[in-house]
Amino acid sequence: MHLFFRFRSFRTNIVLAFVLVILMTILIMSVTSYYLSRDSVQKNAEAYTTELVKQVNQNIESYISGMKYMSDLAAGNRNIQQYLSASSFGSLEEEKKLKESISDFLESMLVSRTDIASVNVFGSNGKFVSGRKDFELNPFVDIHEMKWYRDAVAAGGDNVISSSHVQPIFKGRYPWVVSLSRELISRDGGRKLGVFLVDLNFSVMNDMLKDIQLGQRGYLFIVDAGGQIVYHPQQQLVYSNLKSEMIDKVLEVRNGTFTSDEGSGSRMYTVRDSEFGWKIVGVSYVNELVANQHTLRLSFIILGLICIVIAIMISVILSQRISRPIKQLEQYMKEVEKGNFDIHVPVPRTIEIGRLARTFNIMVGKIKELMEQVVLNQEQKRKSEINALQAQINPHFLYNTLDSIVWMAESNKSKEVVVMTSALARLLRASISKGEELVPIATEIEHIANYLKIQKMRYSDKLDYRIDIHDSVRHFQTIKVILQPIVENAIYHGIKMRRGPGCVTIRSEESDSDVLLIVEDDGRGMDEETCRTIMSPAAAGRAQGRGVGVRNVHERLQLYYGAEYGLSYSSTLGVGTKVTIRLSKTSKAMEGGKG
Repeated sequence: MHLFFRFRSFRTNIVLAFVLVILMTILIMSVTSYYLSRDSVQKNAEAYTTELVKQVNQNIESYISGMKYMSDLAAGNRNIQQYLSASSFGSLEEEKKLKESISDFLESMLVSRTDIASVNVFGSNGKFVSGRKDFELNPFVDIHEMKWYRDAVAAGGDNVISSSHVQPIFKGRYPWVVSLSRELISRDGGRKLGVFLVDLNFSVMNDMLKDIQLGQRGYLFIVDAGGQIVYHPQQQLVYSNLKSEMIDKVLEVRNGTFTSDEGSGSRMYTVRDSEFGWKIVGVSYVNELVANQHTLRLSFIILGLICIVIAIMISVILSQRISRPIKQLEQYMKEVEKGNFDIHVPVPRTIEIGRLARTFNIMVGKIKELMEQVVLNQEQKRKSEINALQAQINPHFLYNTLDSIVWMAESNKSKEVVVMTSALARLLRASISKGEELVPIATEIEHIANYLKIQKMRYSDKLDYRIDIHDSVRHFQTIKVILQPIVENAIYHGIKMRRGPGCVTIRSEESDSDVLLIVEDDGRGMDEETCRTIMSPAAAGRAQGRGVGVRNVHERLQLYYGAEYGLSYSSTLGVGTKVTIRLSKTSKAMEGGKG
């Protein structure tokens, strides 16, 4: 024993000290638990799971039976037979009334069952009637190529139950359903009229089965005759191959039980066939189904106490030798938890603890390096986003300005074209600003003044403008090209749409920390709903360009100054619109832009 404690290897000390205790404990507990639990595990698990699967099967069959009853009603309905078999009708009114009566009949089925997603009839001649009168067929889906349709035709008048799937037949609707389809045949049995389809909301089955558990980890799932998963509580994991089931073995068993050979994780599969081709499968974990827990618990306690006494005697001797370097490493880990990554753990002589300390030092260094890299990457990402937003405005602005020049040229106003082209050149030079991201407010005002001068030449007496910017705010920095998209909207969507001349006013206000640039127009204005949603991305997309530049200006301002800055709108329909641009006086924006 003296030589034993002189070994430096942590693993050697632990293995040699506890090997006899572990082997003895495992031997005694394994033999005892085997004889006590072997028979009870199988008998109790099979009886319980079989009964539960049987009850679930009955519940599902009641749902499916209701769907089959609907298909029987549809197959024998005189109006459906007449509508699908008729090659022509006496009048359009007669056809319309017959179709409406069928639709009302299908709708009554929907009303009777809240778990039904849709009830439909598809004629072989292209006719279609649905209980959902407000639904529209998806023009991009070929009904005849759908699996449920082909299976119904192949079944020749028998009911066919599908596995769970997404149903895309209606425009804009993609519910997760289980489908019952049946080919409709004329009463004389000579003609195939079409296919009847009932879609059951998969959520109903999911709600019915999701809370069923077999032990702590056991569950229930359903497969169809082809081995496709109809329901599984971890369906996404199965589809992504992160979890597997013994589907091939399940398909071989009709009504019975088998156990997988997975050691301590062995699972017992209880399989029961349904009358419509599905297999209801209950999965139980063998190690959770021990019946006589009291006897085992008492045996484990007695054996555990004996092992604990022996283990404590050995542990007391080893604790001081083992715990000292571990406690030291724990203290350093607490420092790292507080955010201190400038530490270095001394490497002890014990081989395993020394390796752990060296690995910990490497890990802390890597974490520190990665944190610095993340900060750098985030800063580069922020700059890239700002440059991308800036680039989205320039083409939009250039298109509208060139449109004005083309209009002048078409009117043979050559002198005005020269003046306007020169103004455009000054605008582009001002927007470039020698590549700088921030410019003085005075430069931005000069830029918008040139723009308004161009628009004034185009609209003549239709447009007037006034710029009133205090000298006290002109030296503050701002991101460039923020006024032009707002003034452009004021002209194109405000002044241009009103009767008579209009005016755009640009003025400034300031507080101790902020500068406000205000753009007002007396144009058409907006209603409350449009004003409230104009800054949203969805509203900008629906406006066909009206909100693109404005939205980009708002995002650029928030990226530079923070979420409390940017644009705010107020407008009255028929009176005009007011846009307030809030900027910060502090130098934080300049540092953010140049960094």
